[in-house]
Amino acid sequence: MVKENLDQVEAKIQAACERANRKREEVTLIAVTKTKPVEMLQEAYDWGSRNFGENKVQEIMEKYDQLPEDIQWHLIGHLQRNKVKYIVDKVCLIHSVDSFRLAEEINIQAKKRGIVVPVLIEVNVANEASKFGVPVEETMQLVKEIATLDGLTIRGLMCIAPYVVDSEENRPFFRKIKALSIDIEKENIDNVSMDILSMGMTGDYEVAIEEGATMVRVGTGIFGERNYNNK
Repeated sequence: MVKENLDQVEAKIQAACERANRKREEVTLIAVTKTKPVEMLQEAYDWGSRNFGENKVQEIMEKYDQLPEDIQWHLIGHLQRNKVKYIVDKVCLIHSVDSFRLAEEINIQAKKRGIVVPVLIEVNVANEASKFGVPVEETMQLVKEIATLDGLTIRGLMCIAPYVVDSEENRPFFRKIKALSIDIEKENIDNVSMDILSMGMTGDYEVAIEEGATMVRVGTGIFGERNYNNK
């Protein structure tokens, strides 16, 4: 099942890139593996997946040593400050930085290990009360504040668009994030680049790619529905 699903997702990514006159290599597929057993992750790995995304620190910790070392782990869920120390040297990118206090803790833990941690700023693009992220209008200021910390580097933005039946409804939100990234880029802030836009999930990643996503986070489309009893 995983192989067939990966093939389908790959075909859709390729088609979306062609519609947007983009190269396929401009888009990284992150296989979202939350609640999925190691066996399914290994199957995805065997068919070429190398970028895996987890929502919870605990799941990264449990799976990290059971899988090949060349996997690129992405922390895509809300990160509590007291959990930063466990994963700061295990992930290639933290997608969900939405406060200066969290950034400060990442900075502290990075300096202890002598590393610089790449992060994305999570933007609550639709101002949904149920979601984390900084409001669009406050993002620029937060970027400028976090950019002063030299134990991390800002690589771009991340958003979780609303759940919709028709993915076209999220196109304006993806456009807003892309426009925001361009505005930030124009500021030429030290320690900030906007080369990553992490946006689009199983239901809307094709539209996200058409609007400039460089990373899409696909879980259900690859592994099927989540099983919260299988942890």
